[in-house]
This record gives sequence, structure tokens and C-alpha cells, in this order.
Amino acid sequence: MKALSKASTIYEVAQRAGVSIATVSRALRDSDLVTADTRAKVRAAAAELRFTPNRSGRSLAEGRHAANGIVFPDLVGPYYAEVVLGYEEAAAAVGSSVLILATQGRADAAAAVQELAGRVDGLAIMGQTVGDDVVRDIAATGLPLVLLARDPVPGVDTIRTRNERTAGQLTEHLLGHGHRGFAFLGDPAGSPDVAGRYTGLAAALRRHGLIPPAPVPCGLDLDSGERAARRLLTSPPDAVVCANDEIALGVHLAAERQRIHIPGDVAVTGWDDLMAARFAHLTTVAQPMRELGTVAARWLHRRIGERAARTGRPTAVRRRVIPTQLVVRRSCGTHPSEVHK
Repeated sequence: MKALSKASTIYEVAQRAGVSIATVSRALRDSDLVTADTRAKVRAAAAELRFTPNRSGRSLAEGRHAANGIVFPDLVGPYYAEVVLGYEEAAAAVGSSVLILATQGRADAAAAVQELAGRVDGLAIMGQTVGDDVVRDIAATGLPLVLLARDPVPGVDTIRTRNERTAGQLTEHLLGHGHRGFAFLGDPAGSPDVAGRYTGLAAALRRHGLIPPAPVPCGLDLDSGERAARRLLTSPPDAVVCANDEIALGVHLAAERQRIHIPGDVAVTGWDDLMAARFAHLTTVAQPMRELGTVAARWLHRRIGERAARTGRPTAVRRRVIPTQLVVRRSCGTHPSEVHK
């Protein structure tokens, strides 16, 4: 039996064609940075050596890692899981693996994010995981960056979902039910998204001559929502507006234990439209969580390609606000004309 010949490498193709390995990689991708004559020479050498390019070889030739990174405040809960699924699926479609970092409870969050930035081809940073100064420092290195669910930083692409406007619509809906006493559960200081939701609520109440309630700070998980609600429901307001569905589900648990009826005694709303919210008949706001991750990965892939091409042509910074939608169910009461899901 004839022995199998050893596979040729990108280095051998480069030597045969008399060019660098980076030029080989670009030529085999039909990059405009390589002349037609050089592309023909490289392709002839590759054909003679029966060279088949692979992802790791391309990455090595271009000084790349074949991995993208994403930084989260936390990894607990379905919201972050949905974002990760969208990000990983889109990254995998273009041949990149994903490195994930959660900064919750880390005293060295800034250092950890900067260390991750040195190991990936592009990085998505979600929420207030690190300060703007860290974002600017990383961007200054030239690493492609995308910010998710946080305020923009000059020169960096940003993707957010619509918060203020839809929170205003939610508030108007509750006012339409006759509710006038409001509470807000969530910490605007800890999250730009939560801040936007509270701002939208407050603005709508002021338009109706009402004084907005001071937010009741709490974590974004079910247990935090239940603990906050136990205190709040000793004297229930008309409506409890929650920063997300997990908090709202915690309010449901506390209300049940205190024999408080929803929506008869108090209306409750959430945000995200998790699967559990549907079973709880929770009025909420649907946001495309998976789309956040998908768009981020696709934008990074384009930026990584631009960097590899080294065209020197500046590309405009992109900003996107993804729409959200009010979803009316039974937890805020009923109007005679409404059909609830």
C-alpha cells in the first residue's frame, strides 16, 4: 500500500511562490490587496503542492486567534443565556469560537477584560461591566469592539434595545387602567437598560401630573424581586413596574405568600418576555435578546475583516437601537375591549 503523503503547509506554499504567508492567505481569499499576478502565482503553487487552506492556518498567517470574546455582568438567568446563544451561533457560522467572561463579583474586572482582549480577534462588552476608560483603552489598541446594552463610547459600535419609549407606552397602558400609585423595582444606577426603563416611566407619569416613585433598588433575579416585594407589599401600590421578568416573578411569589391578588389588589409588569412570563400571564415588554448577540457577532466579524485587510480607510461608527414591544396580559388588569394573551 502506498503511504499517504504529508499534507503541505502554508509555509511551503509561501516559499514556492516567493511571498509571505500573509500574502498567501490574502491571495487565497481573493483580497484586493494582492495583485492578479501574485494571486495567480500563489494559486499555482498551492495547486502544485495540493495545499488545502484551513482556519487555523489562516488565523496564524493573519496574526489572528480564530476566537471572539464577550463580557457579561453575570451569566445567571435566561436573558444572558439568550444573548450568548445568538452570539455563539453567529460566531460559529463564520468559523470563530467564543470566549466568555463574567465580571460579577470580580475585584479585577478591568484587568480581566483587558487580558481577554489580548486573546481574541474582537470583543463584545455588555452593560456596565467596565468603565468607559477601559473601553477607550482597548479601542485604542485597534481591537474591534462592540458595546451591548450600554451608553455609547465615541468611536465604538453600539447596539441597544429601545427602553425609554416602550417604558412610556407601558406606563400609559397602566394609567389607562386607572392606576395612579406606582412602584419601580430595579436599580437604575447599576444598568443603562434599567435606567432607561425608569426614565420612561418617570417621564410618562410627569406628563400626567404625577410624581414618579423613587426606585426600589434590587438585583435582577427572582430571589431579589421576592425579597424587595415582601417589604413593598405590606402597603401595596396600585402597580409595581419591574425592571425585568425575573423580578416580576419574584413579586408574584411574594404576593401569593401574602395573600395579595394580582391584578385585583396590585398590577405587576415585567420586561424581556421570558417563557415563564407567558405562563404567569405577565404583562411585559418583549425584546429580541438573541438578536442582540447575533448582531454583535456579525458586526465584529466585519470589523475583524476590515482590520485584516488593513485598507486604512476609516469606517463610520455604527449605532443601532433594536425595537421592543409591549405585550399585554392579565397581570395589569383588564379593559373590556382587550384580548389578553
